Amino acid sequence: MSFYEEKIASVYDENTSKKIIEGCSKKRKTTLRINTIKIARENAINILKENKINFSVSPFSDTAIIIESGEEKIRNTSLYNNGEIYLQSLSSQLPALLLSAKENEDVLDMTAAPGGKTSQIAMLTSNKCNLTACEMNPKRSERLKYNLLKQGVTCVNIMTVDARNLENFFSFDKILLDAPCSGSGTINLSNEKEVKGFTDTLVNKCVKWQSSLLDKALTLLKKGGEAVYSTCSVLPEENETSLKKLLKKHNCITVKPDTINTACLPTLPCSIENGICICPNDEFEGFFMIKIKKL
Repeated sequence: MSFYEEKIASVYDENTSKKIIEGCSKKRKTTLRINTIKIARENAINILKENKINFSVSPFSDTAIIIESGEEKIRNTSLYNNGEIYLQSLSSQLPALLLSAKENEDVLDMTAAPGGKTSQIAMLTSNKCNLTACEMNPKRSERLKYNLLKQGVTCVNIMTVDARNLENFFSFDKILLDAPCSGSGTINLSNEKEVKGFTDTLVNKCVKWQSSLLDKALTLLKKGGEAVYSTCSVLPEENETSLKKLLKKHNCITVKPDTINTACLPTLPCSIENGICICPNDEFEGFFMIKIKKL
C-alpha cells in the first residue's frame, strides 16, 4: 500500500477510502467552460454540434461542458483558438460560482495562474468588477497574462507578487484563495512518479503555506465581505482544520453555498459547517471549497 492510500485510509472510513482510491484510478473526461465574454452560449453549443463533438452539459452550470470525444478534437476548433472556450476541470469551475462576485466589487484572486478561475470571475461579472490577480512566479504570471488576453478579460490588474506580501491597506469585497496543495484529490494513481511524489513532507509544507495565505486573505477582506477558500485536496488537515483555527481570529463565519446546486455533486464527509468536499470520479477532481463571511 502506498503512502497515499495509507493517508486516505487514516482519515476516511473503509467505504469512503475505496471510493476515493477508485476515483483517482479512473481517467477523467475532458471538460471545458464556454467563455461568454467572447461568444454567446447558444452559438458555442452550435459550433460544437457542427464539429460533431459529442458532449453533455453539467447540471451545476449551463456553461460547463463534458466532452465525450477527447481533447484533440476540441483544440482544433475555432472555439479553442479564439478563446471562446477554456479547458477547465469541472471542480475548478465551482469556486468562482460559489464566490458570486458582482459588478463594481473589488475582487482579489490570490493565486491566479494559469487564469481559469480569474477569467471566470471576469466572465460572471461581465468584465465589470475591479479584479486583482496575484501570481508570484514570473513565468506563470506571463502565462496568466496570455490566457486572460486570449479570453478577452479587460477588468484585471495583474501583480507578480506573493499575495502574502500585499500591504494591509488593500481591502476587498470578495477574495478567492485557491490555495496550493498536495493534490490529493487530483493524483493519478497509475502514474508512479505522482504517487512517489506524494509525501508527508509535501502535505506538511502545504498546510503551512495554506494557513499563511488564508490568514492574509481574511486580513484583507472587508467587513461584510466574502471569501472562498478552495484546494484540490481531500485531506481535512489542508481544508477545514486550518480554517477552523482562523475563523475566530478574524471574526468570520462560514456561509451556506446557495449559489451552487450541491445535490448534483459527488460529495465526501466534511467536518465543518457549509464546507463542500468532492469525491474524485471520471468527471470531477477531488476538491474542497467553502465560503466565508467577515462580520
